[in-house]
Amino acid sequence: MAVIKSFRVVEPKGKRHPTEVDANIRVFGAPDRAPIVQIDTFGSDDRKMHGKQSQTIQLDEKAARQLFKILRDSFGFE
Repeated sequence: MAVIKSFRVVEPKGKRHPTEVDANIRVFGAPDRAPIVQIDTFGSDDRKMHGKQSQTIQLDEKAARQLFKILRDSFGFE
């Protein structure tokens, strides 16, 4: 598990991954601080231990704002 501290857009090399998985999102934190958004991904349908949590990432407010800008610019969100 890790808290993402920043995002950086790099050269667009890559391709869509063939495996699709489900994810849960949790929002939590202390009342006097900005929340943490946590994304937990789970194994694919073909995985030996189907439904087992695979990865967890957390976003603080700074990282969430960066990701929001990237998503807005990439998909044309308003």
